[in-house]
Parts: sequence; structure tokens; C-alpha cells
Amino acid sequence: QVDQILYATCYCARYQAKPTEKHLTAVKRIFRYLKDTIHMGLWYPKDTGFELTAFSDSDHAGCLDLRKSTSGGIRFLGGDKLVSWLSKKQDCTSMSSAKAEFVSLSACYA
Repeated sequence: QVDQILYATCYCARYQAKPTEKHLTAVKRIFRYLKDTIHMGLWYPKDTGFELTAFSDSDHAGCLDLRKSTSGGIRFLGGDKLVSWLSKKQDCTSMSSAKAEFVSLSACYA
């Protein structure tokens, strides 16, 4: 369910600059869902290890409209509990996959 919420939120975020009524309706639906599930949370048993595992990746010119790269990452706590997720379309266009990796890395520290 977390991945579906993230997907819907990121999809709606693409239209922040010029939202339509359809986009606002979708955002309201996301907010209603979050309001109704606020009592849910992530539960960690006492014997759970707290090792952090992280993965990152970038997609060279994956956006077909703007030819911009997308970078992202995901973090797990205790092996299989998702605690953080990020996907970001880069501000600049890279001409090579190596440059896309550097742009992606620089965005992590900006």
C-alpha cells in the first residue's frame, strides 16, 4: 500500500504548476485515504535489528517528454521494513549515462 500511495502522490506532483480539477480530485482522494488510515504505523519488535539497507539507481534520459534523467533511492530498516523512498527528475539533461550518475549523486547532497 505504501508504494501505491507514493506512486499516486508522485504522479499528482507532476502537475503542481498547472493542476486541473481532475488532479485536485485525485489529491483530495489521497488525503482522505491518509486521514482514514492515520492510526496505522510501522511497528518494530524489540528483537528487530536496526541495520539500515539502502539502494539507489538512476535512469539516463528516461523521461520521454523532456529527456531528463530520473534518480531514486529506497531505504529499509531491519532488512525488510521500508522507511524511506525518493524519486526525483533531475533539473538538467545529461548527454551520457556517466554524467547522469554524477548528476544523480550530486542531487543527494544538494
